[in-house]
Amino acid sequence: MAGGRGARLNRLTARHSKPAVPFGGKYRIIDFTLSNCINSGVHKICLLTQYRSHSLIRHIERAWSFSRDEFGEFIELLPAQERYESASWYQGTADSVYQNLDIIQEHQPSYILVLAGDHIYKMDYGMMISTHIASDADVTVGCVDVPLEDACQFGVIQINDAYRIIGFQEKPADPRPKPGREDVALASMGIYLFSTEFLVEILKEDAQSKESSHDFGKDILPSIYKDHRAFVCPLSDIGGSSDYGYWRDVGTVDAYWQANLELTGITPPLNLYDQKWPIRSHQYQLPPAKFIFDDDDRRGMAVDSMVSAGCIISGSTVRHSLLSNNVRVNSFSLVEDSVLLPNVVIGRHCHIRKAIIDSDCRIPEGMRIGLDLQEDKERFHVTPSGVVLVCPDMLGQKVRYGI
Repeated sequence: MAGGRGARLNRLTARHSKPAVPFGGKYRIIDFTLSNCINSGVHKICLLTQYRSHSLIRHIERAWSFSRDEFGEFIELLPAQERYESASWYQGTADSVYQNLDIIQEHQPSYILVLAGDHIYKMDYGMMISTHIASDADVTVGCVDVPLEDACQFGVIQINDAYRIIGFQEKPADPRPKPGREDVALASMGIYLFSTEFLVEILKEDAQSKESSHDFGKDILPSIYKDHRAFVCPLSDIGGSSDYGYWRDVGTVDAYWQANLELTGITPPLNLYDQKWPIRSHQYQLPPAKFIFDDDDRRGMAVDSMVSAGCIISGSTVRHSLLSNNVRVNSFSLVEDSVLLPNVVIGRHCHIRKAIIDSDCRIPEGMRIGLDLQEDKERFHVTPSGVVLVCPDMLGQKVRYGI
């Protein structure tokens, strides 16, 4: 499911759906879920799109067109469309699958794995499928430990010793802790594995309900766990690589900034250099990153940072920052604790701190961002934790849509 608006990301989703937002220097958010599929041996994929889907569709065509039909592999794009008389835009996550049931059933799957395309994590879905079959489950839900104070943002699950679901709270004000722990709760990852016949039956029932919002988390799971065999598969139990338990919902500007900068650490919680679990994406034809000038007051250097292809650090300093493809930082500037998205140009004598600079921004010479938050609030978007989001339209610059 890759049709989300991602409104909490503010202007970062003005040009893209959330799954198409750049992440980690050279990737899009959707690349992590799709890489999990390929690395897990799942090669039959339907991608449901809706909101601002052009850049996402173009990325899929460029980066993920290697499936071989003769081997039964495919990635089918299923945009929201009026395929039935009463059909409209997808009303919820469950409705998006329901509206495409006939297409999905044409492939005659025994099991249907429903995934969100907007989270950052590694997971071996093959092991989840194995536990589903071994439990003779109707549905298996991927889940992850989250701090108890943050659990109110998620669907919180209670289980017995056999990992069977015995309780569910959707974004509760007072979440229950995980058994044996007082500091964490067991949260749904928005990953559901269904036996096909069961899923078809409950989606048809849900479609007839006028009270339902047609959402897996809000409606489907709460209505089925008591009377059907519903189990969980904790991410920490199966991992998929050395990054056991890593999962990030980058649905807010603060979370997006933090997850990107985590990658710059000495031993980051998400290892992008794991050759046993590669993250695939489109490879732009760009030259290597370059660092130029070595004078005492004009030295091109980056420390504790990730610098992507095509970047030029020209007589400037970059500290604890992540630079995406094709970024240029000009002389006498300082960039620290910041995330720069593709094609950004930082002018001379700029100072950028704790900021996200959106794609294609041209930061004028001498501009200071992140040093005076009151001044920044008059021009840009500033989060509660003080991250400054700068987008082209905030600078009075032309916005390139569909990139």
